[in-house]
Amino acid sequence: MRLLFLLHSLRAGGAERVTAALANHWAASGWEVGIATFEPQAADFHRLHPAIERHVLPLAGDSSGPMAAIVQNFRRVSAVRALLERVRPDVAVAMMTTSNVLLALARGAVPGMVAIGSERVHPPRMPIGRAWHALRRLAYGRLDSLVALDRASAAWLERETRARHVTVIPNAAPWPVPETSPRIEVADHVGEDARLLLAVGRLEHQKGFDRLLDAFAEAASHHPRWRLVILGEGALRTALEAKVHGLGLAGRIVLPGLCGNVGDWYARADLYVLSSRFEGFPNTLVEAMAAGVPAVAFDCETGPGDIVRDGRDGLLVPEGDVPALGAALSRLMTDDALRAACATAAVEARSRYSMARVAGLWQAVFDARGPVARRRHRTGADVAGANAEQGR
Repeated sequence: MRLLFLLHSLRAGGAERVTAALANHWAASGWEVGIATFEPQAADFHRLHPAIERHVLPLAGDSSGPMAAIVQNFRRVSAVRALLERVRPDVAVAMMTTSNVLLALARGAVPGMVAIGSERVHPPRMPIGRAWHALRRLAYGRLDSLVALDRASAAWLERETRARHVTVIPNAAPWPVPETSPRIEVADHVGEDARLLLAVGRLEHQKGFDRLLDAFAEAASHHPRWRLVILGEGALRTALEAKVHGLGLAGRIVLPGLCGNVGDWYARADLYVLSSRFEGFPNTLVEAMAAGVPAVAFDCETGPGDIVRDGRDGLLVPEGDVPALGAALSRLMTDDALRAACATAAVEARSRYSMARVAGLWQAVFDARGPVARRRHRTGADVAGANAEQGR
């Protein structure tokens, strides 16, 4: 099986993490796998299997105006078309809207190739501008299949675009979590006697860390042993740091930065929190639960409600209710028995979102849409393994 992924970059983001994990899984299985990005390889955050072929189409960056944007995107389509002609994949998978559109427009370069798009966030919550919205609406009909992360996103895509086949596939939770650089040592920021409340994500408006700081402030005075650590980097660092100082919690809240050894932090955490305003499928939430960390999450429109089993492996809080988030955190900080019970149940995320199961769902899409892919990659072991995983 010759498989090619197309996306903007391999920086530290959710779609990038999913791409690397799937690519590594299939490369280790003996498939011919390539990843193409528009940003240079020097920007890569995720480690790749040595057999993966890396392609760069150096056409990233914003355009200076409408006409320049037209020219730039024409060049991007031409570059993708040339890459497809050179690699001649059996299946090409694009990640996120712009890459989906570019693949749809370039797909004719390889007759018989299966072209699959993938939306990684609930589309209405991520505006892309009128031009790209119009292109998405029309171009998605040129794709053989489209993958969404949840039923609400799938319904929107079926209603708002010409997509012919939309399949819901969650993200996998690779276990153990792959490690990359930079490393941030837990012991440098959290004492041995401290309890750790962990959050992971970009320091951006979407992730709602401003709301998390207010919620933690409500609980902090009643739980002096607890520390909040937010791993990640982004444009709101200065504002969040100022808010921490304004709340008088500089000794209780730490923002160490971008972290490549997040698995070490999951292993040390006592509780995980997701404060996002919106999500597609929150990878870090599943990873934390797979590590046996109970979770508290805002029940935003898509994502957490499909993952957290309220009262069993964590607590869901009405979206935007900051006092309720503080109360839920305080409840699990106080109740050691409930926290332990939720931790035990949370580990089931390893099987619920195993790489074998999720890869099997993707392979089923490949098979359904392409006789070439079906003929070239399936073996008796592949079929038995995928069927056994999906039947669990």
